[in-house]
Amino acid sequence: MTEATEIDTRPVQRSRPWSRQVLAALVRRTGARLGLAWIGVLVLVATFAPFIANTHPLYLVVDGHASSPALAHLEPVDWIWLTGFFLAVALACVPGRLWLRVLAWLCGIAVATGLAYALVAPPVLVVYEQYRELEASGAVERIVRAPIPYSAKDYLRDYGDTGIEAPLAVAERRHWLGTEENGADVAARMIHAARIALGIGFIATGIALVIGTLIGGLMGYFSGVVDIIGMRLVEIFEAIPTLFLLLTFVAFFGRSIYMMMIIIGITSWSGYARYVRAEFLKLREQEFVQAAVACGLPLPSILFRHMLPNGLAPLLVAASFGVASAILAEATLSFLGLGLVDDPSWGQMLNQAVQSSTFNWWLAVFPGGAIFLTVFAYNLIGEALRDAVDPHTQRTMQGAGR
Repeated sequence: MTEATEIDTRPVQRSRPWSRQVLAALVRRTGARLGLAWIGVLVLVATFAPFIANTHPLYLVVDGHASSPALAHLEPVDWIWLTGFFLAVALACVPGRLWLRVLAWLCGIAVATGLAYALVAPPVLVVYEQYRELEASGAVERIVRAPIPYSAKDYLRDYGDTGIEAPLAVAERRHWLGTEENGADVAARMIHAARIALGIGFIATGIALVIGTLIGGLMGYFSGVVDIIGMRLVEIFEAIPTLFLLLTFVAFFGRSIYMMMIIIGITSWSGYARYVRAEFLKLREQEFVQAAVACGLPLPSILFRHMLPNGLAPLLVAASFGVASAILAEATLSFLGLGLVDDPSWGQMLNQAVQSSTFNWWLAVFPGGAIFLTVFAYNLIGEALRDAVDPHTQRTMQGAGR
């Protein structure tokens, strides 16, 4: 007589996805939390900049007619930032694979960009002084202004005596962080300049990631002649000085933020290619890769569906430092006076701090502090991410926790 075998009916505990494990390990580190908090503040400020710092009132009633000049003057870029933010929040609440949600977000941004530039047509002539004149004449029945009632390009020409002013130097005009040489509010320009810092960091790094992943993946998978040619190409691009190339293009083609993004991205992919090549050289001998080849899967599926997710860890760490480097490159160019012409930039304001006969400390402390904190935040995230994706560090922390 045989004994009845007991069947374990307990539910099988599934392991968490790799992305959630890394995120959980990341947020346990104090440095990463501080860095993510600062970047989150920058994202919120950049997204809602037209509602935080704007001369156009959020709500205005004149002669019984209610309107929202701030909404009417929103540009296509403003709508793209708002769409991207709310789409990211919505997709974060939707279950599914991370790469699918990122792809959906990129597609949504592409559609929003096309629609914004096709449908949004803000007034061409912008007169900032009209609201102050209406309010002074008593024609305004009700007005709701932004927390900082100045736009980044409002130079307060209706006052006639504007220029560089220290913080809270003039009683009738409250500028918490002072003004720059043309009379524009520094706080408003810093808020709108956050878009430049975030945009150039993410887009330039994204371009470099795509190019580096493609070339590095092909070098690591095929090896041989492909690897030799690819490494010579990497060495050529590593020898190109990014700053001098930017200066040359600015001299010939003028100042453009999009040109800066493309040049920084094209010249900084070589480091990512080296990381991907090293990972793919290890992974191509693994059993799951050999099985994929034996099954006859197409090359893009082998490279980017099976091998890339397993070699993504060092790439993410390098990307966090790459964003900081792109921000520093743009700030350096703007500090040298070769950055954007009219759009606000932290480096541009640093340049204005030393242009006049006296040193304007507020134009150095606040933009310089913003650059320092942003670059430092990305470095903190990169350091924490490097520890989070390292299994040896994870085992050491778990052992110490016991």
